[in-house]
Amino acid sequence: MELSLSSSLHSTTPASFSLSTNSTSPPRQNLGLFSAAASNFSSRVLLKFNKSSILRQPRPVVVKSQSSSEITNDNDDHGFVLEDVPHLTSFLPDLPSYPNPLKYSQAYAIVKNTFVSPEDVVAQQIVVQKGSPRGIHFRRAGPREKVYFKPEQVRACIVTCGGLCPGINTVIREIVCGLHNMYGVDDVLGIQGGYRGFYSQNTIKLTPKLVNDIHKRGGTCLQTSRGGHDTKKIVDNIQDRGINQVYIIGGDGTHKGAAAISKEVEKRGLQVAVVGIPKTIDNDIAVIDKSFGFDTAVEEAQRAINAAHVEAECVANGVGIVKLMGRYSGFIAMFATLASRDVDCCLIPESPFYLEGQGGLLEYVEQRLKENGHVLIVLAEGAGQEYVSQSAQAVNGTDASGNRLLLDVGLWLTQEVKDHFTNVRKMEINLKYIDPTYMIRAIPSNAYDNIYCTLLAQSAVHGTMAGYTGFTVGPVNSRHAYIPINRVTEKTNTVRLTDRMWARLLASTNQPSFLQKCEIVRERVDKETMEVIDDMRITSI
Repeated sequence: MELSLSSSLHSTTPASFSLSTNSTSPPRQNLGLFSAAASNFSSRVLLKFNKSSILRQPRPVVVKSQSSSEITNDNDDHGFVLEDVPHLTSFLPDLPSYPNPLKYSQAYAIVKNTFVSPEDVVAQQIVVQKGSPRGIHFRRAGPREKVYFKPEQVRACIVTCGGLCPGINTVIREIVCGLHNMYGVDDVLGIQGGYRGFYSQNTIKLTPKLVNDIHKRGGTCLQTSRGGHDTKKIVDNIQDRGINQVYIIGGDGTHKGAAAISKEVEKRGLQVAVVGIPKTIDNDIAVIDKSFGFDTAVEEAQRAINAAHVEAECVANGVGIVKLMGRYSGFIAMFATLASRDVDCCLIPESPFYLEGQGGLLEYVEQRLKENGHVLIVLAEGAGQEYVSQSAQAVNGTDASGNRLLLDVGLWLTQEVKDHFTNVRKMEINLKYIDPTYMIRAIPSNAYDNIYCTLLAQSAVHGTMAGYTGFTVGPVNSRHAYIPINRVTEKTNTVRLTDRMWARLLASTNQPSFLQKCEIVRERVDKETMEVIDDMRITSI
């Protein structure tokens, strides 16, 4: 049976989808027609389908704005929501399209389906129950049959913003090589020094030869900075230089800047595609499965944890403390702890803890010392900041990216443990404190992250050549997708204390949950977690 789907996706008029069957054998089932209406590319499209097949019966279409998080079921609990990304033709309707050069690529000739179907989407939720709505979906990433740029007319630029992260150079390399090898684009500029580099720094011409081995080095070959975002100046520079593809590598704040650039480009009616590649070592970007560099960071953190464990194990009453990165999210600390299996206690920003009294951290440390003769603690840099601010001069400022400045919780905890055992317990301990935070983020990416960065870069290249703009790329349930920028900036991804992963950590370390003191817990823990805690208390009573 041969299925053919036709659509007019880049038009302000409703798009139609048709399905035909060409087969010599009788069809197994009757397949009907379905139709969908597409508004502009910054809207949610809600399609309703039959329970057993998405192609059996026509269903009404409801168009919803992206800002709405509610799914309207229209008396049918099988709602399908497509959170689409903008397209250049939504504000440049007469923009011509061209055949994709990959059609003639020797490398892609072996691919059964060279181009991604316009109807291919990726589900945000894959674990569902019978009768539940189908939920939110994103456009699947990959090459399209039509492109909206002639390769010889493309002038692309790449900029890196914010902090360092393993894999940035790999992304830069693969954008340059992807544009050149897949689409024949030779004009790629590197913007030096972050956003302010658009109007205050020189650019460098990036060629496959120049970037050939940069993936073997940590950091970014383009340099980076925080802040410096001036939308008007940046777009003026883009326009003056004749740039028509902008690749922006950065985290939450960087993506907000990318969204502002995209809106200004649309306002001026420029044929400029803007794409973000999400970067954060903390893995705190929403929607996507994980950020690049995270696996490398967890792997490198093992070196520090192993060193601290050896130091603690080889002396009497040894205490090892390792501080890892994690301003608001404790993913590095959590995954490094799970990978190590030597850690006795993991402290993260999402989970409140207290020092003294029954069930407190100091009592637990003393207990582990009596049982094993040593103890190993891993903590994220954002953990326990409320305690540090009480014992030290609070810092209320922010950095150029708007991130809250943190006090050193590692040094504070080290001193608290020393004081407790020296002055209270009159007990001699041997404590070693290791802070590898900036060593972890400055190293080259490992093999897995190198492959991941390649997929991110190529997905971004395919998307911009296909005319999409104002989007970011990333894996959603292990399938790469094009995601509206506002979805990855509307909230921060954090460790959920009610998820199984945190439960696995507690089972691995046998540490207390530190959730007995309600006045602390209610200030720091979300409502859902508090309901679970209260239920546990009622059950125990």
